[in-house]
Amino acid sequence: MWGNKNKIRSSKIDTLIGHDVEIRGDVKFNGGLHLDGKIIGNAIAENGDNSVFIVSDQGRVVGDISVSFAIINGEVTGNVYASEKLELSGRARITGDVHYSLLEMASGAEVNGKMVHESEKKLLEHHVIDDADDIDDEHAQNAKPI
Repeated sequence: MWGNKNKIRSSKIDTLIGHDVEIRGDVKFNGGLHLDGKIIGNAIAENGDNSVFIVSDQGRVVGDISVSFAIINGEVTGNVYASEKLELSGRARITGDVHYSLLEMASGAEVNGKMVHESEKKLLEHHVIDDADDIDDEHAQNAKPI
């Protein structure tokens, strides 16, 4: 609206995870990922500059999210790291800390955790999710079935 800085640079969705799909383990992706199903593990954008992660109202993530741009309308049990912009739609439910550079939050969205504003550079430097073989048991215990 006020220029290209606030717009998502890549609106192309390269990958769709359907409603009846459940993935156990980390998901690493480039470009855009749209989630209608469930990920039990971390969602990590490998190329942070143009990464877009969309969690629909049916989508669920039990693990951390680390991307440039995130649009969340579903449920996340874990921390969210959005280095450029985070959009929380009206049905978004996050149980975990939210680290963002720019935030847009609709009425009805819920965050149960800390909301931390950080510079884009700091988010990219300090909040890269390490490769993990084990899924965080704390997040898995708090997860609700789809």
